[in-house]
Amino acid sequence: MAAAASSSSPPAAITCRAAVAWGPGQALVMEDVEVAPPGPLEIRVKVVSTSICRSDVTQWQSTAQPDLFPRIFGHEASGVVESVGEGVTEFQVGDHALTVFIGECMSCKHCVSSKSNMCQTLGLERKGVMHSDQTTRFSIGGKPVYHYCAVSSFSEYAVVHSGCAVKVSPTMPMDRICLLSCGASAGLGAAWNVADVSKGSSVVIFGLGTVGLSVAQGAKLRGASKIIGVDTNPDKQEKGKSFGVTDFINPAELNEPVQQGWGLTVTLGVPKAKPEVSAHYGLLLSGRTLKGSLFGGWRPKSDIPLLVEKYANKEIQVDGLVTHDMPFSDINKALELMLQNRCLRCVIHMPK
Repeated sequence: MAAAASSSSPPAAITCRAAVAWGPGQALVMEDVEVAPPGPLEIRVKVVSTSICRSDVTQWQSTAQPDLFPRIFGHEASGVVESVGEGVTEFQVGDHALTVFIGECMSCKHCVSSKSNMCQTLGLERKGVMHSDQTTRFSIGGKPVYHYCAVSSFSEYAVVHSGCAVKVSPTMPMDRICLLSCGASAGLGAAWNVADVSKGSSVVIFGLGTVGLSVAQGAKLRGASKIIGVDTNPDKQEKGKSFGVTDFINPAELNEPVQQGWGLTVTLGVPKAKPEVSAHYGLLLSGRTLKGSLFGGWRPKSDIPLLVEKYANKEIQVDGLVTHDMPFSDINKALELMLQNRCLRCVIHMPK
């Protein structure tokens, strides 16, 4: 493992271990990778904990972008700032931080509007490179290794834009708050910011994974009177109750449709197939609404510290979403658990 850079000298390239995907769906391979020093407005983070999100698995298996391999996945993470690039004033070496897959530059039209979290400068990165210069910070033998969501936390060290990181208190448990950098926050935000669930509402949640259970929790905290969880896994029934689900439906056990009535539908997550959405116009005329949601509508730097504070005050539940704690060396086992639907969140602990 690489040693931390001195805060009094310019950061240099370091070598560390990373779990590299060499092709779609191929088992990750532990490799020695070179991590470049952080560029302007970037920070290099020593990853402490990273949890596996369903979108990591979906994109790892996808054959849509075969040119973006070798690649390092992972984005839901916590760590310690090891070095900072030119122009960084918010972070110092030793700060604790969460990485986030969308950033907040604080100056673009969307960021200053307070109506959108779709930063025009640090939005969702899909090309496997850094936002700033469209190149990678990872390499093996001088050849580039591509990023995922401009984070790539399946590595002992990662370079991220300072606008894609959120400073947190060093008293917070890194192996639990990492879930607030994506899944848990996305679900809570979908209930609070996007659907704006009100007291007495009826809420139906299709899929009781980490995000779905967090939606249930958010709906419960808003006073929803009925929270229906829909999942083909019967084991999710008991877990759902602990997050606020009042009724459970397994569609595999039904012979008739369960949808009815008017209302608001919020889409969450990354579809595995058929991303197109079609609907008859008459459905909209009858009062139905379809809304999309990215990261639950949260603006990372402005809003995530508030969620961390709620976690610290025991106002929101996160720990119950973690079903497995595993060492970095077992990351392929963690991916297999996700593929087999035998986990919610597997938290990967990096070597100390």
